[in-house]
Parts: sequence; structure tokens; C-alpha cells
Amino acid sequence: MNRLHAILLCLLVFFTNILAAQEIKCDIRINSNQVAGTDKTVFENLQTALYEFINSTKWTNINFKTAEKIECSMAITVRERTDSDSFVAELNMALRRPCYKASYTTPLFNYLDQNFSFSYMDGQALDFSLSTHFSDLTSTIAFYIYTFLGLDFDSFSPHGGEPFFKAAQQIVNNAQSSSQSGWKAFDGNKNRYWIAENLNNNSYEPLHSFLYDYHRLGLDVMSEHPAEGRAAILKSLEYLQQVHQEYPTCFFLQLIIESKRDEIINVFSQGSQQEKTKAANIMKEIDPSKATQYDAILQGPRG
Repeated sequence: MNRLHAILLCLLVFFTNILAAQEIKCDIRINSNQVAGTDKTVFENLQTALYEFINSTKWTNINFKTAEKIECSMAITVRERTDSDSFVAELNMALRRPCYKASYTTPLFNYLDQNFSFSYMDGQALDFSLSTHFSDLTSTIAFYIYTFLGLDFDSFSPHGGEPFFKAAQQIVNNAQSSSQSGWKAFDGNKNRYWIAENLNNNSYEPLHSFLYDYHRLGLDVMSEHPAEGRAAILKSLEYLQQVHQEYPTCFFLQLIIESKRDEIINVFSQGSQQEKTKAANIMKEIDPSKATQYDAILQGPRG
């Protein structure tokens, strides 16, 4: 092998490792239209910096192929600039998962975090560590990335997301000294603190069983065996019902329902009348404020 070939081989190995290293494929956008009379360059630079931070950071010790990257999106709407480097915003997120042998992607997580305040000086480095709270900006983004990883892994293997949920919990623990809201139990009952608490609390274990059964045994099967997949999804709804009966105010249960409501209605537009009736009754019980929407299940075509 001559020197040129050796160099090319090294470069190939180097770039292959880069492509295989990162786990996240995230589209991130910053909307600053509500902030009038200020230089927009800082927001453009922040968007670029966050894109690199999310998509270039090695979040796990697992190598992902390009096609295996976890797809998500984040939209930051800046509502106010309270100081030269202080901002009040909201963060809208969506996490999607491909279904086996299908072009369809299923929503895993849709959430609007309305308590997203942070500091950022144009050009500053975006530092993050699991052992230290450097900033509310990077800690918040990293918290949701680890939550995304946990949900995705949970949907492919039983309790596969546990180490990532623990990482998200560690970020919350580190942020208890922060003056910004969203990190503490007394900031409200719907925030980052409670997302981490719910996902790490053994009392809510059926939620993890739901994530695996619904996706791996249900949706992933439906392209080839729709009846078998639908039956697994119907059974998985009983896990949500169990949590609702024991802990009706569980925050993450509400987030699952919000993400899955339309999909569940679509899944059971087919199937036997017995399946339709059982699915509709379970969803009306655990999602009573939207009970009338589940009538669409009963009105769908019979299998």
C-alpha cells in the first residue's frame, strides 16, 4: 500500500466513525419574531450552535448507522429578551420513530415546554456535562435529548431506555440550584422535574411496558400481520388503563395520550367490533375530556 492509499484509508475510517458516532438527527429552528428592535444575528448564531451541539455530540457509547439515527425536531420561540444575554422562550418538540417495513413514522413524544428561560452570549461555547449544571440552555436541551433516547430505546427493547432516563434525572438533580423554573417539584406539576420523576418512578412501570408492546409488538408487526399487531396494541392500552386507575394525575401518562390519541383512533378504525368497543372504552376512561373523539373508532369500518 502506497502512502496516498494509506492516507485515503485513514480518512475513510475517520469519516466513517464520525458518521457512525452521533445518534441524533434533529432539525432545530429559532423564531424571534416576537422580539422587536433587536439584532437577529444572535438568534441565527444560536440556531447554528444548537444544531451542532445536538447533532455532533456523542450522547451514548453506542454507534448508530446513519439510517438508525433518532429523528426529532425542536422549535424555540423567543418571547422576550430581558437583558443583553437573557431570554424567555418556549420549546416545542416532536420525536418520531420509524415502523418496521413501513414508510410510516409514529409520534413518540410531542411536548411544548413553556418554561424555557436561558442566558446566551453571542459566540459563547455550549458546554455540557452530566456531572455539572453549566447553563439552563444546554441542560434543558440535553435533558430532552436523553429523554428522547430513553423513549426510543424503550420502544425497541423492554426497559431499554432506563440508563437514558437516569441521565435525564441526573440533569434535573444538577439543576436544582438554578434560578430558572422547570427544574423543581414546586415549580408546577407539569415540567421537566415531573417528566424525569415519572420516567424513573417504579410505580409507573406499566408506561414502559406500554412503550415496548405498543411499538415493537404492535406497530412493527402491522405491516405484515395487521390483526396480530392490532391485538398487541389493544393489550398495551391496558397498561395505560392500569396507571390511570392507580395514578390518574400522572403527567407522563397525559403526554403519552396526547401523542397517541389520533393514532389509536386510526389503528382501531379497522378490526372487529369487539376490538373497537374495548379500545374506545379504555380510551374514554383514561382520556375523558376527549371521550367524544373516540366515537370515531366505533363508527369506522368493521374488519
